[in-house]
Amino acid sequence: MSNLFESARINTMSLANRFVRSATWEGLATVDGAVTPELVKAIGALARGGVGLIISSHAYVRPDGQAGPRQLGAFKDEFVPGLRRMAAAARENGARMVLQLAHAGCFAAEQLTGGRPLAVSAAVEPADIPGREISAAGIRDLVRAFADAARRAKAAGFDGVQIHAAHGYLLSQFLSPRFNRRTDAYGGDIRHRSRAPVEVIEAVREVLGRDTPLLVKMNCRDGAEGGLELDDAIQAAVLLQEAGADAIEISSGLPRFSKFTAARPGIDSEEKEAYHQEEARAFKQRLKARLILVGGIRSFAVAERLVSGGVCDFISMSRPFIREPGLVNRWKSGDRQPAACTSDNLCYGPIRKGGGFYCVTAELGKSTSMGRPKT
Repeated sequence: MSNLFESARINTMSLANRFVRSATWEGLATVDGAVTPELVKAIGALARGGVGLIISSHAYVRPDGQAGPRQLGAFKDEFVPGLRRMAAAARENGARMVLQLAHAGCFAAEQLTGGRPLAVSAAVEPADIPGREISAAGIRDLVRAFADAARRAKAAGFDGVQIHAAHGYLLSQFLSPRFNRRTDAYGGDIRHRSRAPVEVIEAVREVLGRDTPLLVKMNCRDGAEGGLELDDAIQAAVLLQEAGADAIEISSGLPRFSKFTAARPGIDSEEKEAYHQEEARAFKQRLKARLILVGGIRSFAVAERLVSGGVCDFISMSRPFIREPGLVNRWKSGDRQPAACTSDNLCYGPIRKGGGFYCVTAELGKSTSMGRPKT
């Protein structure tokens, strides 16, 4: 049997295999962020499809951190019963699940939050997004918001949490010199730029206790002029590991400013897959924490080589599971054809319009997708 189907652990959490559903904005929550039956159903389908670990979509920890319509929320206790149903849908169908916690920072949707976005630094360039520069006291409030959201995740029965520090969201903005021009203890070199994410990890670890898995998603590079680069990203990852992170998932890209998106289009050959693998090799040399690799993985053979070769510990995918929630079971059954996902990124359209996620290409082809079943 392939090593991809061997059990593995992150902290005390035992996983059935090496496959992870990377956080995917489903757009299936209510307008104020509560779990819906549609979302519970989607999580159940993923779990039945064989994936070992499901990472929820980015759940905003405060109302001013919402990024898009029908985004999942984790900012009030009233959400816990719904979150509990979502976690149970994964567990009862054979998967483990962690709740991803996030704040969009200057990329928060002003039309949804009703206020100016929160920024790490005030706008100093014409291309910058005008926002409210967060104060030192505001950072302490933010840390508490992440810790409170982690407490809700624990109360809801999730197996752990993932802190979102990638893709230009607020904690990613602290790490990135493109956004962080502060002159206080939270700005400057990478150790100081990492201070706010480190304080979040420490506070969340205190809430979770020693044995509950704590994951972090971060950019290995921003892909933007003046942004986070590989060497600083690795140093930040080491600091986050020392603060209590059990696993690091690496990605890349920023909204608006990056020369590439987090979800790159046109992944139509093995040569184009796993576009973060060289960065993963560099991370793996420095980290003791488990390494989760996301980014364009479509073929079983590529995934197997990455794990067998020690490039990463876990294979993480997002768009392929929108098209095929049962992809892992298909591969396990012996059908090793690549994922059916065409990497056209059309799945973003319905989500942004508030309609929830589904594979548009599959829909047009009268096939079956996760969000919109064949009719």
